[in-house]
Amino acid sequence: MAGEWSAWLLTPVSGRAVHEIALWASWHGRLMVLAWGVALPLGVLVARFFKVTPRQDWPRELDNKLWWHAHRGLQWGGVLLMTAGAWLAWGQGRGATAAAQWHAALGWTLLALGWLQVMGGLARGSKGGPTDAQLRGDHYDMTRWRCVFERLHKGLGYTALLAAAVAITLGLWVADAPRWMWLGIGLWWVVWIGAFAVLQLRGRCVDTYQAIWGPALEHPGNRRPAIGWGVRRIAAHPVKRTTTRDKDSI
Repeated sequence: MAGEWSAWLLTPVSGRAVHEIALWASWHGRLMVLAWGVALPLGVLVARFFKVTPRQDWPRELDNKLWWHAHRGLQWGGVLLMTAGAWLAWGQGRGATAAAQWHAALGWTLLALGWLQVMGGLARGSKGGPTDAQLRGDHYDMTRWRCVFERLHKGLGYTALLAAAVAITLGLWVADAPRWMWLGIGLWWVVWIGAFAVLQLRGRCVDTYQAIWGPALEHPGNRRPAIGWGVRRIAAHPVKRTTTRDKDSI
């Protein structure tokens, strides 16, 4: 029985007896799955749900940069893996089927989107705020530049993930991948979607602005609506400042 299951899992999805693929194509697939199937989706989860970590005493403890370092590392790593995978596929499209052509078109589009996201992140503007060298900043003041960046960065990021899922599926089909690959990648996406849903329902998607500076109305960004869907935000409130009279009355 175990032998039959093993043989079934190792059999290509087409039912052919042998799975044969060029060396460049096998490494192209591995790199692309690591990039768009693992690293970049994990970077999205970290950025959305771990701006405040579970043991952090938020909003008393602010600006936890763990998410930022993890997100940047995963996204940069994913884009570099994707670039290496695209380089392996360069000039290999001769005699491609319609499915392979669609896969290639999506792949080059994703390559462009990935680098566009990197360049957009570098051009996101200054930070500012009470803990920065300068109080005024694109993020702290939520300037038009920062608002446009956030909308584009989030929108393009989720769009790219959806396109990547389609590209990976087409790639598996073109490569006539064994059934275990389909099941493994499919299970991983189910786990990712499940984790996304659970974290969202638990209110872990904290507004970036409030995660950094808190909910006080003295911060200009708290007077604007949060950018993005499903973002958790504490009702902004003014900071009560202690006066000399207050101290004397205590």
